[in-house]
Amino acid sequence: MRSLDETGIIVVAGTERASPAPRNLRRHCLSYVEVLAQSISVIAPSTVPAAILGLIFATAGNGTWLSFLLGMIGLVLVSFNINQFARRSASPGSLYTYIVKGLGPTAGVLSGWALLFGYMLTGMSTLCGFGIIAGVLLGQIGIHAHILALFAIGTILAFYIAYRDIQLSAKTMLAFEGAALLAILILGILIWKHKGFAIDTTQLTFTGVSPGGVLMGIVLVVFGFSGFESSTSLGEEAKDPLRTIPRSVIQSVVLAGLVFIFMAYVVILGFEGSPASLKKTEAPLSFLANAIGWDFLGTLVNIGVLLSFFSCTLASINSTARIVFSMARHGLFFGALGEAHEKNKTPYNAVGLSALITFLVPTSLYLCGVSAFESQGYFGTLCSFGFLVVYILISIAAPVYLQGLGKLSKVALLYSVFGTGFMILPFLGTVGLPGSDLFPPPAFPNNVLLWLFVAYMAVGLAWLLLQRARHPKMIPAMRRAIENVELQFANVGTVAKRSVR
Repeated sequence: MRSLDETGIIVVAGTERASPAPRNLRRHCLSYVEVLAQSISVIAPSTVPAAILGLIFATAGNGTWLSFLLGMIGLVLVSFNINQFARRSASPGSLYTYIVKGLGPTAGVLSGWALLFGYMLTGMSTLCGFGIIAGVLLGQIGIHAHILALFAIGTILAFYIAYRDIQLSAKTMLAFEGAALLAILILGILIWKHKGFAIDTTQLTFTGVSPGGVLMGIVLVVFGFSGFESSTSLGEEAKDPLRTIPRSVIQSVVLAGLVFIFMAYVVILGFEGSPASLKKTEAPLSFLANAIGWDFLGTLVNIGVLLSFFSCTLASINSTARIVFSMARHGLFFGALGEAHEKNKTPYNAVGLSALITFLVPTSLYLCGVSAFESQGYFGTLCSFGFLVVYILISIAAPVYLQGLGKLSKVALLYSVFGTGFMILPFLGTVGLPGSDLFPPPAFPNNVLLWLFVAYMAVGLAWLLLQRARHPKMIPAMRRAIENVELQFANVGTVAKRSVR
C-alpha cells in the first residue's frame, strides 16, 4: 500500500523504498460555471418536483414551500462550515480531507467512507431513474428496451465521458441539467399563467399546516439537496479553487432552493380544484402539462428529467472516483486507484470501479426480483445516511479546525452550532426516536436499510484499523500529504499578497 509524503513522493508503507509520484489530474481547467455544474448536477433539482414533491406535500401540505425555504437556510449554514475549509485548501478528497484536518484521521476516513456511500448510492438511484424514464419515452414510440440494457447504456455513456475528460463531463452536465431546468421552469410559469398568476392564500397562510408536518417535510427536503458539496471534489481541476469552489457550494444550494420553492408553490396551486391528488400522483408535472393543454411539454419535461438523471449519475461517478483517488493515494486503497490517465488526466481506474459498482448493484437487485422503481427508492434512502453523517461531522470539525489555526470567531462558532443543530432534524427523522410521534422509528424495510449502512460503516472502520496495524506509517503520511496541500495554498496566498504590495 502506498501514500504520498510531503515531498510528493509515493512511499511504500513499512519500507524505505520510494518511486516517482504518479501522474496528477488535469490542473486548473474548469471555470466557475463548470464547477457549479458539478454540484447542481448531483442535486438534480429538476427531478425533485418531478419525483418526490408529492411525498413532501403528503407531510408538509400547504407548508411545503416553507419546508424548502427552511431546508435551504439550514444547508446554507452547513455550507458556511464547509467553506471554512474550502477557502483555505482544495483537493480531490472533498470533505474527507477537510474532516481529517478538523477531527483527525479516524473521523476523516470514516467520513470518506460515508461520502463514498452517499455518492455511489445516489448514482445508483439516478441510474434507476434514467432506466425508468428512458423506458417510458421509448415505449411512446413503440420501442421496448429491457431495463438492464438501459442501465448498461447509461453506465457506459457516463463512464466514457468521466474517463475521457473532466471538461467534457462538466460541459455535458451543464448542458443537460440546464435543459432540464429550463423545461420545468417553463412548465411552472405556464401552470401559474393558467391559474391567472393567482396568489395562493392557502399556502401563504399555511392553511391546515402543522409544525410537525413542516419539520418532517424538511427531512425529505434535505435529501433533495444531498450532494450540493460535490464541487469540493474538483479542488485540483478547478480554476482559482479557493474562490470558485466556496461560491459553488453556497450558490448551488440557493439556486436549487429557489427552483424548489417556486415549483412547489405552482405545482400545489396547479392541483387545486383537480380531481387528482398530488400525494398520489407519480408524475405530477406530466399530469399538469396535460391538464393545461400542453401535452407535448410533458414529454419535453420527461426528456429533461431523463437528462438530469443521467447528469446526476455522471456527477456521482466523478465525485466517487476522486474521493477513491485521494484515499488510494493516502494508502487506504490499492495504489492503482490513485493513478491518473497519462493523456486524459482523469482518475480512470477509480472511474471504472465507480461505474462498475453503480451498474452491478441495481442490476443484481433486479435479477433478484427487486424492480427498478423499488431500487430507486431504497438507494435514495440509503444515500441520505451517508450525507447526513458527513454534514454533521463537517459542522463539528469547522470550529475545531479554526481553533487550531487561531482563527475561531463567535460567528464561526454559531455557524457550527446552528448547522449541527439543523442537521439533527433529518437525522432524527431518518433513524427515529422510540416512543416519538413526531420522529417514529422507521418501519420495514427502512429499518433494515439503516442497519445496512451501520454494517457498511463497521466494515470501513475495521478496514481502517487493519491498514493502520499493517502500515504504521500510513496515518502520519496521510497527515503530511493533507497538510502539504494546505501549505501550498497558504504559500500561494502569501506570494499573491506580496505581489499586490
